[in-house]
Amino acid sequence: MMNLLITGGAGFIGSNLIRQVIDQPEITKLVNLDCLTYAGHLENLEGIHGIHPRYVFEQVDLRDKAEVLRVIRQHDITHVMHLAAESHVDRSIAAPADFITTNINGTFHLLEACRAHWFDPETSIQNRASKFLHVSTDEVYGSLGPQDPAFTEATPCAPNSPYSASKAASDMLVRSYHHTYGLPAIITRCSNNYGPCQFPEKLIPVIIQSVLNRQSIPVYGDGLNVRDWLHVGDHCQALWNVLTSGKAGETYNIGGQNELTNLHLVQQICDVIDELAPALGGNSRSLITFVPDRPGHDRRYAMNAEKIQSELGWKPAHTFETGVRETVQWYLNNVNGMRDVRLHVSL
Repeated sequence: MMNLLITGGAGFIGSNLIRQVIDQPEITKLVNLDCLTYAGHLENLEGIHGIHPRYVFEQVDLRDKAEVLRVIRQHDITHVMHLAAESHVDRSIAAPADFITTNINGTFHLLEACRAHWFDPETSIQNRASKFLHVSTDEVYGSLGPQDPAFTEATPCAPNSPYSASKAASDMLVRSYHHTYGLPAIITRCSNNYGPCQFPEKLIPVIIQSVLNRQSIPVYGDGLNVRDWLHVGDHCQALWNVLTSGKAGETYNIGGQNELTNLHLVQQICDVIDELAPALGGNSRSLITFVPDRPGHDRRYAMNAEKIQSELGWKPAHTFETGVRETVQWYLNNVNGMRDVRLHVSL
């Protein structure tokens, strides 16, 4: 049985994760810790927030060390799924300070709180069954060439943006707490997520908003940067598998096995919208506009997820074609709830 803490549970991946796991029989209590910045919205948890008997919400900033410790102790947290992070690359380029304080210092405060609660202060022996799952990103590995093999868990970290550098630093902190203190920690690194409730500065919501408003779709550079796309539901299932069956001290890559250029992705979504919403007039590809490339833009990411598939039996349930169609339909059905954010493509 577990008292589970999910950080960043009002965000895109976090809210999908809460919906997916809250009724698991192992969970006695699920605490959502979120400071509700621009990307966290309790509307994402409609039907759960304030209603579900296992659910508790704590509006706490991870940068507040005392409050983080209070949450861990007050709710007797036994398991942590740490998703809360500043994650938008463009924002990290323009204003990196928040990425340092949240992603690095915030992770440090959470690790310290768990160590204080899970270990006997006199003997330093772990005094309860527990697990700490740190959710990271493929961006910590850096950039691949066109013919390079996909990232494995043994690929050295070589981050190229303030965002990915802050995530790599937090990964190293988590790793060190396992090896130094014996904290039962696991790291996962995922490829680009997509699906319902994603904050609208990310690529797929930007495309959909632009098409619905018949405005230009901004694509960085030549549009040939490659990303691997993972449905958020598949990611959440992988995270649960790792939490319940993963081995402490290990790292697991989670990928969708869907390598696409940004341009191909945009074109495919345009075609799906034209099919599902013909009243818009069609020919949405004509809205594609190339804009100057982002500084330090990584050329290609690709994930080798053989380890999690062979050791934990996970594999993605969605093909990209079915997943992106479901996603586009969700946004079309929820168009009035989409927050109108005008930013460049964020990949």
